[in-house]
Formats: sequence, structure tokens, C-alpha cells
Amino acid sequence: MHDLIVAAVLGVVEGLTEFLPVSSTGHLLLLGHFLGFESKGKAFEILVQLGAILAILLVYFRRLLDIALRLRSDPSARRFVLGVLVAFLPAAVIGALAHGFIKGVLFNPFLVCTTLIAGGLVLLVVDELELEVKHHDATKFPLLMYLKIGFIQCLAMVPGVSRSGSTIVGAMLLGADKRAAAEFSFFLAMPTMAGAFAYDLLKNYKELTTNDVALIGVGFVTAFISALIVVRSFLDFVSKRGFAPFAWWRIIVGSAGLAGLWVFG
Repeated sequence: MHDLIVAAVLGVVEGLTEFLPVSSTGHLLLLGHFLGFESKGKAFEILVQLGAILAILLVYFRRLLDIALRLRSDPSARRFVLGVLVAFLPAAVIGALAHGFIKGVLFNPFLVCTTLIAGGLVLLVVDELELEVKHHDATKFPLLMYLKIGFIQCLAMVPGVSRSGSTIVGAMLLGADKRAAAEFSFFLAMPTMAGAFAYDLLKNYKELTTNDVALIGVGFVTAFISALIVVRSFLDFVSKRGFAPFAWWRIIVGSAGLAGLWVFG
């Protein structure tokens, strides 16, 4: 029962943080560390993302269906789908090649705390920069810009960096406004998270026990519900408030984590 409650809590945290620039994986690793929760091969932290994936698919269902229906007749729809695939490609290749190193070496609490703080400082700086805005529509970025964002996203393979944070900052530095940058991070999350889920499931399914499946199932449900709340409100929030609140949150969590590691180990 204790593990089920912890899994539910971690699922809520996953859903609340997956699409915010605060690093869901970093939060899960830190919280799991201090709660004494550890999954085989860190599979829980990856597989529970399915709930967040389904949440964003539900919210964007009509938009995605419209794009799909226009693929045969609308060059702009085909170009956008190509752009998402181009942006996804670097993470697919590098993630597959470096999977063992990432899970075996980089998934450690001290590194997470450090990258949370560093990423928060970067967000604070970028949020205050007077950047030249050239792109207001996430579906109409230049193809080369999509590719560059894809490579920038690969920084998030280091836990604590944040997939959404890296793509949002990358898109803004390349000329997107805050809303378009955040929205493209949603679109890019779909193939990226689905790919990570499928790859990790393929790697770990033989080692998963009935108890593991139950924990992942509980985490999936709570992640789905909490992610729905975030996805429906995030774009309006960043359009009005920017990214400073998330930057300070990262710095506070990272600093508290370092203090906790120093006191409790």
C-alpha cells in the first residue's frame, strides 16, 4: 500500500511537471530518492509518462485530427509534420545510442539538483532578454529551425535540464515568441515521449513484475489527470507571466535537494 501511495504521488508530480520547464524526470528522481522509492532500471520514471502523453493527445485531438485530414491536400500541413519529425530525429538517434550511459550514469540526485539550479538561472536570463521575435506560429517555423530545436532538446537527456525547458528556450533564442515556443514543445513532446516510452518498455518489459505494473498503472492514472490540468492552462500562463516563476521554482527545489542530500545523504 505504501508503494502504491508513493506511485500515485509521483504520478501527480510527473503530470504537473512534464510540460513545465522544470524537469519532470528531475523531480521524480529527487522525490523517489528521499521517499526511498526505486524502480528497476528507472523504468517507472519513463513509463509513467504515458499518462502525460495521452493527456496532451486528448487536449490536442481536434488540432491533430485537422492536420491529419489536411495532409493530402495542404502542403503546410505536410511541412509541419515533417518539421516535427525533423526535430524528433536527433533525440531518437542520440537517445538510442546513449541510453545505457544516460540511465546508468546521469540519473543521480546530485546532478539533478545542479542542473535544476543552472537551468533556473538560464530561464531567468532568457526571460529578461530583449529577443527579436520573428515567429508567432509553432506550425510555421523554418525547417532548419525545427532541426536546431531538436538538437537543443537533446540537452534534456541530462536529468534536471528539462525537455520542455530546453525546447522552449531554444525556440525563443531562435526567434519564436513565448507562446509559440511553449506550444511547439507540446507538439515535439508527443513523438519524443512516445519514443522514449516504447524504447524503455522494450528494454525492461521482461524484468517488470506484477507489482511494477500495478505501480506504473497507478502513476499513469494520476499523471494523466494532473497533466490535463497543466496542458489546458500553461500557454495562457506563460503568455502573461513568462518563465520567471518556473525558474525560481527550479532554483528552490535544486537548493532544497542539495541541502537534503547533505543532511540525509
